[in-house]
Amino acid sequence: MVPLLRRAKRALDLNLTRSRSRSRFPPRLPLWAWALLLLAVLESYLHWRSFLVARPARPVDEPYQTQCREPDVDAPREEAVVVMMARNSDRAAARRSIQSFERHFNRWFKYPIVFLNDEPWDERFVRALSKATSAETHFEVMSESDFGYPDWIDRDAARASMARQDALDWPHAGKEGYHHMCRFYSGKFYNMDILKKYKWYWRLDPDTEFFCSITYDPFVEMAKRGHVYGFTMAIWEILSTVPSLFRHTTDYKDAAGIPSSPLWKAMVDPSVLPYPLRPLMSLLDNRDRNGDAWNGCHYWSNFEIGDMDFFRGSEYQAYFDAMDRQGGFYFERWGDAAIHSLAIAMLLDPSQVHHFDDIGYRHDELWQCPANAPGGQLPESEALGKRRWKPEVEGGIGCRCECDGYMERRNHPAVCLNKLTAPNTPGSQPWPWT
Repeated sequence: MVPLLRRAKRALDLNLTRSRSRSRFPPRLPLWAWALLLLAVLESYLHWRSFLVARPARPVDEPYQTQCREPDVDAPREEAVVVMMARNSDRAAARRSIQSFERHFNRWFKYPIVFLNDEPWDERFVRALSKATSAETHFEVMSESDFGYPDWIDRDAARASMARQDALDWPHAGKEGYHHMCRFYSGKFYNMDILKKYKWYWRLDPDTEFFCSITYDPFVEMAKRGHVYGFTMAIWEILSTVPSLFRHTTDYKDAAGIPSSPLWKAMVDPSVLPYPLRPLMSLLDNRDRNGDAWNGCHYWSNFEIGDMDFFRGSEYQAYFDAMDRQGGFYFERWGDAAIHSLAIAMLLDPSQVHHFDDIGYRHDELWQCPANAPGGQLPESEALGKRRWKPEVEGGIGCRCECDGYMERRNHPAVCLNKLTAPNTPGSQPWPWT
């Protein structure tokens, strides 16, 4: 009995040894297979590397203001206008926004303000907002051709799509007026008759608050420095609400032969798959034909200062018209912020875009809060008055900010803001997914 058990054990040990030898890793592959694998890894790396954003040796986009100035109330002005879209029911929120804007900027520069509505204005709104500012005010009712469905949209189908979007809890997507607003701000806004005499616009919304004194003229500074678009915040898009926008945009970009700028590369996350597997990723949402993805980072358009000649221009309008024909403003939830951002990334150089990091600003639950510049608050200035401000902080650039730079900063600074300002900011190249 014992010899039989010993023979069985030797046979089992022999089988285990053979099994281990057959399953060793890495497997024995022919040389051509290893060469093919190496080429795939190299091709994937070179593709990823082609999306790296070159960083400058010195900052390209310096702040316009690093401390308070005496406001130059007699200096020449630009042909510029402040624009707010509101409804009569927004009277209180709109009034607070204009009062904050007046206190922190427009009491010195007095740029005209145009209020836009899709229904006749209530006289109480007109009186309240006219009294809230020392600037000239205009109250305009938008036409249905500007703020309404284009002729080629099936309205019943569009409304059914909005109901589905609402059921998916897409923010504001169940509101017909929201879709009209996104389309209006994306392309129709700039060509309104009341705005044709102006070159520059500054967009404000109800429920907006400013934290710092703006003692210089942003329009003059943008014109002097060749800037076309200015923003405060950069955030992620909710990509599920715009599943086909990036594909349609990249198809348009490729057909028009538009090269990829550093700004464009900052908005794209390259696929890590090698060719020819990479194009398979194009079957997913928010991917181009090559399988590369929009990372969703975009300029938040609730605060923006822009050159309307750019948005009125043939290149931008051709892009807007092409996207408008796709119907995504209604059958998906394409926002003006995403449209503006992708167009800017396609058509502008990074040196033409400015981040207003010295402006303290809040809208809804998002805000930017600079710290005050040491020794730069002009405490004896009669123009700025004696209003209290937060203590100065080393490295601060704000002017009489009512926030201290340490309140929770809801601006995704480590992700989207860093990505979109990378082409203008010195430093080492970040990984595309950081």
